[in-house]
Amino acid sequence: MGIDFLPEKWQQRAKEEGFSQATLIQEQVFSQLNQGESLVGVAPTGTGKTLAYLWPTLLNVQPKKGNQLLVLVPSQELGVQVTNVAKAWTGNLGLQVQSLIGGANKKRQMEKLKAKPEVLVGTPGRLVELIQEKKVKAAHIQTVILDEADQLLQKEALGFMQSIIKSVPNTSQYAFFSATGTNALPEIKQLFQQELPVIDVTKEDHHLQQVDHYYLVYPARRTVDVLRRLGHVDNFQGLVFFNEVQDLGSAVEKLQYHHLPVASLASDQGKQDRKQALENFRQQKIVELLTTDVASRGLDIADLYYVVNTEVPNSKESYLHRAGRIGRMGKAGAVITIVQEDTLSDLKKIANNLELSLQEIYLYEGQLTTEAPTKSEIPKKKVKTKPKTQQKRKIKRRSLKKTKKKQKDKGAPKNKTSSARR
Repeated sequence: MGIDFLPEKWQQRAKEEGFSQATLIQEQVFSQLNQGESLVGVAPTGTGKTLAYLWPTLLNVQPKKGNQLLVLVPSQELGVQVTNVAKAWTGNLGLQVQSLIGGANKKRQMEKLKAKPEVLVGTPGRLVELIQEKKVKAAHIQTVILDEADQLLQKEALGFMQSIIKSVPNTSQYAFFSATGTNALPEIKQLFQQELPVIDVTKEDHHLQQVDHYYLVYPARRTVDVLRRLGHVDNFQGLVFFNEVQDLGSAVEKLQYHHLPVASLASDQGKQDRKQALENFRQQKIVELLTTDVASRGLDIADLYYVVNTEVPNSKESYLHRAGRIGRMGKAGAVITIVQEDTLSDLKKIANNLELSLQEIYLYEGQLTTEAPTKSEIPKKKVKTKPKTQQKRKIKRRSLKKTKKKQKDKGAPKNKTSSARR
């Protein structure tokens, strides 16, 4: 499908950006969103959902009319990314875009809000603060978009979302987007007391066929060792996921001790540290970026090929979003999950639910291969031995001690010569 549905002023820009055709989700939601309708958009990760909701809604924003379009995101990184995309497409519309994410300087954000930006991109907690302090003119908001809606509507964030929704006009348009958006349908119905139309292109979009899914059998106690070995594989660069943040911190320290160029991206880090780690990874200054599910949503890292799970993810949704960091817009990629004999069945269960094909992969002689090395190829562990002369001396000493002990037990005299004299 082409990009004819876009206005002419954007068609040329789209071609310059490499968009020769639109994705399914971009095409199918454009008309309804542009006409002000509310909906739920569901599509695989990496299929351009950000532009799917920005293209039609930005065209409805009026310059110099204050806060009108609000995009809510679950993380700082995704907030920065969406802000940059929005700025790139509003250049010829005369609109201002302002990010309002937690962890950033609040006073600076408040100062920039005085310019009355038309487009706001923020995290729920910071948005609630600014609305309560009357720095964001919530009464002017016409469209609210929830990017990664199922995560934004989880229990820990639901209170913030309810507060925001109460602050904006009842007539506002709402759009909910996620690769697993159908999980949020009960919460959406509860919030609005109605069922919104769902546009789900998951079964029609087959871009994930370009991603291979592997498992690597390795002892859990040697996770750091396998990450170190992967870091030395030719042309390897991977986003490495942990289920627990404490395991991540310990692994980073050990890998850096071995002088491997790695960094971490975790929720307990400051904004600047997270920003720098992500930037270094994008510039390929580090080979592994160790993180948790905080980086599994929406992040777009160009040409990233590997995602590594240090253990089986806690849910199929977690696996799906992690895998979505690669294979974006139809590119190839590989997901490698480290398992043990007792956790392999858990991974296979997730793969079956997601209808994914799993294959075993091996790390041998500094390379990843799907061919199992034969026993003759596996080097035998060398046992260090002492020189033969030392071994013989040791054996003689042992035999001498045994002889003396036997004599003592039998009550034999220690000196035969003195006994005969008596």
